[in-house]
Amino acid sequence: MEESLRWALLCTFICLTIGLTHCGVTYDGKSLVIDGHRRILFSGSIHYPRSPPEMWEGLIQKAKDGGLGAIDTYVFWNVHEPYPGNYNFEGRYDLVRFIKIVRDAGLYAHLRIGPYICGEWNFGGFPVWLKFVPGISFRTDNQPFKLAMMKFTQKIVDMMKAERLFHSQGGPIILSQIENEYEPDRKVLGEAGNAYMNWAAKIAVGLGTGVPWVMCKEDDAPDPVINTCNGFYCDYFSPNKPYKPTMWTEAWTGWFTEFGGPIYQRSVEDLAFAVARFIQKGGSFVNYYMYHGGTNFGRTAGGPFIITSYDYDAPIDEYGLVRQPKYGHLTDLHRAVKLCERALLNANPVAVPLGSYEQAHVFSSASGGCAAFLTNYHTNLVARVSFRNRKYDLPPWSISILPDCINEVFNTAKVRQGKTVFQYLTASTGLKSWESFEEEVSFTEEDSTVSATGLLEQLNMTRDATDYLWYTTRVNVGPSELARGRRPILRVQSAGHAVHAFINGRLSGSASGTRDKRRFNFDVNVNLHAGDNQISLLSLTVGLPNQGSHFETYRAGILGPVTLEGLGHGTRDLSGQRWSYRVGLKGESMSLHMPNSAHSGSWMHESTMMQKQRPLTWYRAYFDAPVGAEPLALDMKSMGKGQVWIDGQSIGRYCTTVAMGYCSSCSYSDTYRPARCQSQCGDPTQRWYHVPRSWLKPTGNLLVVFEEIGGDASGIALVRRSAVVV
Repeated sequence: MEESLRWALLCTFICLTIGLTHCGVTYDGKSLVIDGHRRILFSGSIHYPRSPPEMWEGLIQKAKDGGLGAIDTYVFWNVHEPYPGNYNFEGRYDLVRFIKIVRDAGLYAHLRIGPYICGEWNFGGFPVWLKFVPGISFRTDNQPFKLAMMKFTQKIVDMMKAERLFHSQGGPIILSQIENEYEPDRKVLGEAGNAYMNWAAKIAVGLGTGVPWVMCKEDDAPDPVINTCNGFYCDYFSPNKPYKPTMWTEAWTGWFTEFGGPIYQRSVEDLAFAVARFIQKGGSFVNYYMYHGGTNFGRTAGGPFIITSYDYDAPIDEYGLVRQPKYGHLTDLHRAVKLCERALLNANPVAVPLGSYEQAHVFSSASGGCAAFLTNYHTNLVARVSFRNRKYDLPPWSISILPDCINEVFNTAKVRQGKTVFQYLTASTGLKSWESFEEEVSFTEEDSTVSATGLLEQLNMTRDATDYLWYTTRVNVGPSELARGRRPILRVQSAGHAVHAFINGRLSGSASGTRDKRRFNFDVNVNLHAGDNQISLLSLTVGLPNQGSHFETYRAGILGPVTLEGLGHGTRDLSGQRWSYRVGLKGESMSLHMPNSAHSGSWMHESTMMQKQRPLTWYRAYFDAPVGAEPLALDMKSMGKGQVWIDGQSIGRYCTTVAMGYCSSCSYSDTYRPARCQSQCGDPTQRWYHVPRSWLKPTGNLLVVFEEIGGDASGIALVRRSAVVV
């Protein structure tokens, strides 16, 4: 007998013998074993930084009401340790408070420490300072990285232990995760990847949490760590040892969205079918990713170009409202499976063919009763099947659940709930007294952060403290070099993610890469005059990449070459010239987004007819909180691209122009059937931006908007989001 199985059985035997209430969590080939009892668990991902703390209790209660037994969350290293050794666990980052709310609701928790998380989160959850540790190489057998990773993991485990939050201490945490979806990187890295994976498993187990550890999407997870599945479907999945339970850590309820792309949706019929299919083949743990997606506040969205909304077509929407029929149909599914729990955990499934596309999975034992799952795999035709001398009609691509092997209590394709229609209604309050501040686009070398010969990499300059880095140089043009009737071409090669080009203080054009192709070339005709000309390139990031190998090598900004063509008889390479650099915007240094900024006198009152389409312009206005309790949003359709704050707190980046992204086809890469999506080609991918009510005062709230390319601030509106089931 394997040592891990022997230990699990011994722990269970001791627990039952001495009658402990909390004896930790073990596992066997059927399921997790909690306090001596096997359990089938449904879990849901709710990420604490993606919603304000005032929403947490309501979200978790809705999850419980929806039939969940556990809440799953990543741990977000970069928000907790923004600088080495400088920790932040306040507000939205109060992990202990979040886990205690889960506990108080009577639910379990799965703490996915990582500390790499992906999650469409900036830099995959890694703090950017980690990139600059001497000699570091991420997620491999590298001592500087392992020391930093171990220190943070130990920090989180010690915090949980100090609050007695592991189940072995009487707390809610029944599982922890080390690393995240590592297998693709391990295969690329070879022996160094294998060594790192085994080291990560060893240090995790050695932390003595009293609960099992998992590695998702890592088939070679070493004992006693459990390997688990992520995906749209996981019925094909089996753990790498027969004495480990079959667990699905990410059942994708939808998909993330990028600026300029389509909005993906997944039907609840297909999701319920996938979950029931996983259960009927012996699965015992399913976590929905996401159950509530929330919002990428501030500059937390990764990608690049991941939008501020992380709605994910989840059962609970970004604003905390229930999405039907997804929420209710899954609730019915959970109830049906729970009726089968005794049979599922005391018998192995026996597959019985019922036809060409039809099959039954039967769980039957003397001690556990009988349960059956009847499946029609045909995607178009209804099937009438005979099972134990009874007839059952199965819709296409569906599973019927029979908790007693006789009566159908649920079918994955038979939805009883109506559909939620979300509406945005005008709020009872408006935005008052617009003011503006124009960002500087021309500055001298003395005003710059640094000057150097040649082009500098952006993250080395900004350390990701801002999206923005100015590259400025000067070009002297002789009268004879300007061809009559033809404008020179400025060519810029960028490592990403976007650039706005200003010639002598005027915007000449903008360009960007995409999430998949961050590097891009930018060609624009420019107006130069004889004599001295200033070329200012505002390079910006739109969320750092969150997946791929060797994060420490990621680069951004204008790395060249930068050339001018059409002057005289040749091409002038500007790359090796003297360049001046300014980190960030003047408005950022002035803290214009803060209510108590010392530079409030710098704002200019706008007339009734506001100037429109001005690039690099700050706007502000005041408003009162609307009466009522409905969720609120800002309608930003009239704007272009930029960032927005409420009373100094960042709602996030906005982008309503598809030019900053691209419009891709509506398809998933990991499904058996075509996915459905709402194409947004030609329209803003995200128009409305969540304004948490808990951020607002009754009166005098400050809205600040920084617009990069030009918009009409007078068209911004505060709206109420309502939900009606039809």
